[in-house]
Amino acid sequence: MRLNKTLKKLTMAAAAAMAFSSAFAADITGAGATFPYPIYAKWAEAYKKATGIGLNYQSIGSGGGIKQIKARTVDFGASDMPLKFEEMEANGLMQFPAIMGGVVPIVNLEGIKPGQLKMTPDVLANIYLGKITKWNAPEIAAVNPGVSLPAADITVVHRSDGSGTTFLWTDFLSKTNAGFKSTVGSGTAVKWPAGVGGKGNEGVAANVQRIKGAIGYVEYAYAKKNNMSHTQVKNRDGQFVQPDDETFKAAAAGADWTKTPGMAVVLTDQPGKASWPITGASFILMHKVQADAGKAKEVVKFFDWAYRNGGAMATELDYVAMPPAVITQVQGAWKAQLKDGSGKPVAP
Repeated sequence: MRLNKTLKKLTMAAAAAMAFSSAFAADITGAGATFPYPIYAKWAEAYKKATGIGLNYQSIGSGGGIKQIKARTVDFGASDMPLKFEEMEANGLMQFPAIMGGVVPIVNLEGIKPGQLKMTPDVLANIYLGKITKWNAPEIAAVNPGVSLPAADITVVHRSDGSGTTFLWTDFLSKTNAGFKSTVGSGTAVKWPAGVGGKGNEGVAANVQRIKGAIGYVEYAYAKKNNMSHTQVKNRDGQFVQPDDETFKAAAAGADWTKTPGMAVVLTDQPGKASWPITGASFILMHKVQADAGKAKEVVKFFDWAYRNGGAMATELDYVAMPPAVITQVQGAWKAQLKDGSGKPVAP
């Protein structure tokens, strides 16, 4: 009798453990870009309340996300630098844009209010090249008449990890300054002539907050959340603009997602008087052939839900939701490219 009771308890415990394991297995995993982390976290919280399914997203930088999805250690990778078609094909990957936003310069200068300081692409490039080293340099003073600039050293802060935010920043500076293009170039990781590194948007923001006279670059939500002093930037049409969802939308307005293989659109230095010049999309990477079709379906369900329900949350954090026409294109790509091991489509 006692043995039967013991067996019954063990059976019940095993059933409970299996139920817990099954529920846990439904959660999806992703890793990569820090740029979209604030909105992915907000979406994940709302999605879990709506469906019971969680998202474990590691904000480790685009370079790390690309490595992890290639190694199949996560269900999806995230990168703010879209992979070229050849690299996707070589690794059996497909990609799609999830969200758009902006990268902003941030500074730690006493008495300077958020959005007060103006920067041109050439001034930013020469600061990051180590050619402009003082805050009261004539090049900075010339575009900031009436602003009291200290005779303090500039400390340059950049990313220390492989980063899509760095790609957007260096892509913009390479497009607008020939010296930067020939000396540093663009990429997720570059050889910086000057400065100190920080890991992730979090690390750059922390270093800028800690060091008087520092300048760095982060995704706008980090600057806004931490009440950091961002700067205006002069755009391609010669206008000094403030970063917000309207100027990010303006930069994305003319993008043609249909003509680029893998939807690999880069939105830096776009035309338009209202365009924020350092705008970009964040991309999701998945394997075309899925070893676990169930997990792949859950990833698709999550981003489909985010497209349909996450727009208002994106706007709250000053991101820009993908336009309906782009969402339709992404949904078509899911059906055409994501397959299980037998070749059947994963997406409904």
